[in-house]
Amino acid sequence: MRAHTTGAASTALRQVLESPRRPARVLAAFPSGIYLEIRTELEPHVIAVVTGDAVRLPNAMVTNAPMPRVAVGDDAWVGDGSVEIGGLGLRAHRWWNPAPPLGPVAPARLASLLPALTELCDRSPRRPGLEGNGAAELLAGGCAEGSLLRGVTAAERLVGLGPGLTPSGDDMLAGLLVALRHLGTAAGAERAVWLADWLAAAVTFDARGRTTPISATLLHCAARGEASNEVLAVLRGLVGQQSLEPALHRLLLLGHTSGADLAWGVRAGLAAVVALGSRSR
Repeated sequence: MRAHTTGAASTALRQVLESPRRPARVLAAFPSGIYLEIRTELEPHVIAVVTGDAVRLPNAMVTNAPMPRVAVGDDAWVGDGSVEIGGLGLRAHRWWNPAPPLGPVAPARLASLLPALTELCDRSPRRPGLEGNGAAELLAGGCAEGSLLRGVTAAERLVGLGPGLTPSGDDMLAGLLVALRHLGTAAGAERAVWLADWLAAAVTFDARGRTTPISATLLHCAARGEASNEVLAVLRGLVGQQSLEPALHRLLLLGHTSGADLAWGVRAGLAAVVALGSRSR
């Protein structure tokens, strides 16, 4: 017998959830979350069903119900407004936006916070998984110069690079894409947003074949500016909507290196927005 309940879903899932019911399978299962891969060409093709104390990924559906006991490979169903997995039937009761606009920010504020963000990241014992990697350095430098050739070349080398459900290279790219898009829009740095568009197209072109299904989905989300609450909180800290240091600390604590990798991407994106914005002025 299936227990039915409701949850809060990311608006990134609306099209998938409201499409006709289709089969899915369990990719990974943890006490606080279950990842499902849907048999569809729609994005995101992986969704995370998580409890309220888990990281709220941009492809998540959050519930207060306990996670059902399932194993990798088990069948599930997604569509017609709900998710069915194990003994749980979950329907979206409300929606939340994983890419809320920041509103305008003075470019001078972002420039003044770049040294502080850099120092906080450098002081942290949590280090990026690909720190010192040549492709990562090329990506940061290419973005700061506004060089599409260097940026795309480096980004394509980073897709899928590193171990884990979300390889370090993908997390770095996700943080960068989100920062370029949101901070570039907020500061009026059109070149940064243009760069985000092209990099997004490059890294999502064949992501499914080059990285894990979960990470490929998160790259597609980042390409649209969608991110976890922890990443969005750091962006809000940069534009003055909340305190920066506690938000960055929470981000850095995510996973083994995921938080540090995402923070690296945000830092590189901020540096690029500052450099490209000053150049345009």
